[in-house]
Amino acid sequence: VGVVVLTGKLRELGVVRQRRAYAGRIGGPLLDRIDLRIDVPPMTRAGLAGPAGESSAVVAERVRAARAVQADRWSGCDWRLNAQAPGSVLRTSPWRPSRATTAGLDRALDRGEVTLRGYDRVLRVAWTVADSRGRTAPGPDEVTTAMFLRSTAVAA
Repeated sequence: VGVVVLTGKLRELGVVRQRRAYAGRIGGPLLDRIDLRIDVPPMTRAGLAGPAGESSAVVAERVRAARAVQADRWSGCDWRLNAQAPGSVLRTSPWRPSRATTAGLDRALDRGEVTLRGYDRVLRVAWTVADSRGRTAPGPDEVTTAMFLRSTAVAA
């Protein structure tokens, strides 16, 4: 077994090819079951010199608060988190966002760019994004963010 070390553009090209090959193997129904699709590039020395991100404690508190809101929202149901809520519930009143809020998602569904399962996953993620932002319900920004986080070309 040989080891090949690629640098610069050759390395980037190789990584792109590997990602495309892998994505090709997990397409269709399996890929549709993945809620978030984020490409995290490797850390560079230049990246180390950048500003520090949020501390784990700050992020953990935001997650705790969002989960508490979800547990309160779904009290009396058989689930506690947005991720556990059935799509059929998220698509009906009072949980279905307005048509204006989901216009882009509705168009994507009509054009076959998203499946019904994908639609439901976008709604779950949109509710979670809204919760993490301290909002009472998802708006157009949260739905757009959720759609973006499900696209295969997202880079962190």
